[in-house]
Amino acid sequence: MTFASFLALLPAFLGLAAAQAPDQPLQVRRVVVRDEIIIRVPVRVRRISPGLGWIERKGPKCIHSDDLRGAILSGPDSVDFILHGKKRMRASFDTRCPALDFYGGFYLNTEDDKVCAGRDVVRSRVGSGCVIEEFHRLSPRPKR
Repeated sequence: MTFASFLALLPAFLGLAAAQAPDQPLQVRRVVVRDEIIIRVPVRVRRISPGLGWIERKGPKCIHSDDLRGAILSGPDSVDFILHGKKRMRASFDTRCPALDFYGGFYLNTEDDKVCAGRDVVRSRVGSGCVIEEFHRLSPRPKR
């Protein structure tokens, strides 16, 4: 291998070294491209808890993107955001927008540091997108 070809491959080697190891925890990542904020949100596997349910209450119009820690698919038309302090917020989509496309993670396109209902779009990794219709606060409730 010549020195010139080694220099040409150096960025690829550095990229491999910077790649996230598979044993590290999933993290929300943020990238700013030309005044547009793109947030990558990992989706966690939903654990079935037979003794625990959730009560939905009216939620805020927006949540701050710094509070996002991850997401869990909660149904065919919604995704639960895991927030700082182990809080949960359910984002509901239109019924024509199946949340099943988000198993591999998704991206949020925002105009500022907030994710807002009626404005921001959740995009799957394959390109389809859904507008967040509304947020609901979730409170744990023991099942009877």
